Amino acid sequence: MSRATADYDYMSFDDFEEFLADKPKNERWELIGGRVVRMMVGARWEHNYIVQNIASGIRERLRAIGSPCRTLTETFYLKERELNATLLPDVIVHCAPLPPGATSVQTPSVLVEVMSDGTEARDRMAKWHVYQRIPTLTHYVLVVQDRPHVETLDRIDGVWRGLQVIDGLDADLPLPGIGVDLPLADIYRDVLDRA
Repeated sequence: MSRATADYDYMSFDDFEEFLADKPKNERWELIGGRVVRMMVGARWEHNYIVQNIASGIRERLRAIGSPCRTLTETFYLKERELNATLLPDVIVHCAPLPPGATSVQTPSVLVEVMSDGTEARDRMAKWHVYQRIPTLTHYVLVVQDRPHVETLDRIDGVWRGLQVIDGLDADLPLPGIGVDLPLADIYRDVLDRA
């Protein structure tokens, strides 16, 4: 826990909502299972490109098959009161309609985190601990920034199966829960050159 959050180690969902209302707009905070975490502001360009590539790649494929699912990115909250969580995943795929003016979603189908050295442990452990308890979630995807490497945890018939590792720009990321595959070459477009 950084010193910035030393006074706020743990909070309830409602207290965190009040806490957020008083924070400057240029600060990003998450509540992960009751633990308050100050997020990095200003990610590397590689992170931004990968997030955009994933969101647009999935969105295009969903539209092509006529799916009602859509993508949201890093500034859109995933909120779940029961799990004491207010999170900012890098990419959210949701398949239920959103009411006008919504700023958060509770029913994601896919969550993607693009890991950095500073977030990898939190993405793998603390966030996974919360995410796996979301009943609508079918895929949790972890993306490495500096090489073509993606890991996915998939819920099949209500059961989470072991970690799947996908390597190389010629591989595809299968997301059967939403009916699309995404080539790693598309995920890393303009970030990694083919060797």
